[in-house]
Amino acid sequence: MAAGDGDVKLGTLGSGSESGREGGSGSPGGAGVVAEGGGWAAAALALLTGGGEMLLNVALVALVLLGAYRLWVRWGRRGLGAGAGAGEESPAAALPRMKKRDFSLEQLRQFDGSRTPRILLAVNGKVFDVTKGSKFYGPAGPYGIFAGRDASRGLATFCLDKDALKDEYDDLSDLNAVQMESVREWEMQFKEKYDYVGRLLKPGEEPSEYTDEEDTKDHNKQD
Repeated sequence: MAAGDGDVKLGTLGSGSESGREGGSGSPGGAGVVAEGGGWAAAALALLTGGGEMLLNVALVALVLLGAYRLWVRWGRRGLGAGAGAGEESPAAALPRMKKRDFSLEQLRQFDGSRTPRILLAVNGKVFDVTKGSKFYGPAGPYGIFAGRDASRGLATFCLDKDALKDEYDDLSDLNAVQMESVREWEMQFKEKYDYVGRLLKPGEEPSEYTDEEDTKDHNKQD
C-alpha cells in the first residue's frame, strides 16, 4: 500500500514538471508555471523526507509484523496438527494399521518412536497413531516431546516444554474454558488426519474389548 502511494505521488510530480515544460514552450506565462510547479514539488519532497517518510516507515513495519503473525498462526497450526501428516512418506509410514485398543500412560510411552517405529500420542483422552507424521513427532522432530505422551496440555497452552507434560494422568481440570475449547479443536484436527486407535485410560479404568467389526467401522469412518 505504501509503495502504491509513493508511485502516485511520484507520478503527480512528473505531471507537474511536464505541464511546466509545456507552459514554457507554448505560452508567455510558462516561467511562472514552472516556478509554481517547482515550489509544489519542493514542498512534497520535504514532506516525504520528513514526517511523511517516518509515517511510511511505521506503516511498513506494521504491515510486515501483521504478515508474520498471520503466517505463524496459519503454518504453526498446520505443522502441529492438520497439515503435519500431509505429503510425508517414510519407512515407518508403511506400518500396518494398529488394531484398536485402549492404553494406560505406561503403555502409551512405549510408542515414542525410539523403542518402536510406531508413534502414538493422546489428545483429550483419545489416542492417535501419528506415525506418518514422524518427521514432526519422531525423536528428532520439532514436536517429538509429545510422542508417547498426553499432548493435551501442551497443545492447549502452545507449550513445547516438559512443563506441559505430566507423569501422572492429567485430567486438565485447571484449564480455563478457552484452553479446553482449544483442546477439543486439536482433537478434531488429529481425528481428521490420523488414525484413532483407542482411549487413554484413567487410573483404575479397565480397557474396552473391541471387536474386529468395531475396529473396521472406526477406520472406515476416517477414510
